Amino acid sequence: MTAEHYFSAEPATPDQRGEIAFNVAGRDYRMTVASGVFSAGRLDPGTAVLLRKGDLPDAGTAGTFLDLGCGYGPIACVLASEAPRAVVHAVDVNSRARELTALNAEALGLAGRVRVAAPGEVPDDVSFDQIWSNPPTHVGKAELRALMERWLPRLAPGGVAWLVINRHLGGDSLHAWLVERGWQVERIASQKGFRVLRVAGKTD
Repeated sequence: MTAEHYFSAEPATPDQRGEIAFNVAGRDYRMTVASGVFSAGRLDPGTAVLLRKGDLPDAGTAGTFLDLGCGYGPIACVLASEAPRAVVHAVDVNSRARELTALNAEALGLAGRVRVAAPGEVPDDVSFDQIWSNPPTHVGKAELRALMERWLPRLAPGGVAWLVINRHLGGDSLHAWLVERGWQVERIASQKGFRVLRVAGKTD
């Protein structure tokens, strides 16, 4: 699968479906995947590192979360499973990814709390207590930074974003750029070539 497929709005590849299984925080997940969607053959290693090293919410955590670039929905479904009092907005430009996320959320009994949308469909007045993302680094530095500039300002006061970035695909440069833009950034982990960044509100 080539990179342009998974961040195209309408994938050109045939919709060939399968299933993958993985475990996060002691819970087993089985999800439907398809060609033309990011990491359709397995749980992406970066996503796995993020879910292992990020500070996952727990049963007492309420609020509104964002899974930015949700793919087939592993992060959104893990967040909604771990925090039954939270609502998770799952956003992706890829229509097939959104369809799969909705399907997987429904299969896991999470459909009422995982709200799947294209980027332009999220109401402007919604802010997020947590943003989680394994963003599409292959879109290029300018596009990645534009993505951050669009969504990070929608963090609620006291909110935090958890990002995982491949070190070889700009993880350290993104960290430095976010600091230059005034965000409070902490590298929480570095594992298997991935940086896990915790991003909090601007200092100004």
